[in-house]
Amino acid sequence: MQIKLAEALLRRKELQAKVDQLSKIKNEDLLVVKTGRKAAHEGIDDIIAQVPKISMGQVTHAYDFHAKALRQVDGVIQQANWATDVEIPDSAMGDYVDPYVKETTKAQ
Repeated sequence: MQIKLAEALLRRKELQAKVDQLSKIKNEDLLVVKTGRKAAHEGIDDIIAQVPKISMGQVTHAYDFHAKALRQVDGVIQQANWATDVEIPDSAMGDYVDPYVKETTKAQ
């Protein structure tokens, strides 16, 4: 698929956001705690269950997909970075010189 570099940069940003979001998910985040009261014959009437919202395997699969796509897009962008020359003013590559500080020369 041929796309503009600008589109690849946007896709890289989208993929990085998704990878960051998925990497923060912990096992505890995948469970919802449900409670209820039921009469029991041994005097225990509280029931607490942890029910999975989704499996860690699903999260891992989504993370792997987005991370792989991110690496692929980033690789293409990096290749373009090293293969493309751009024209910029010389002043953009120079060091900052504070106009309010006098330059001193070393005594020899």
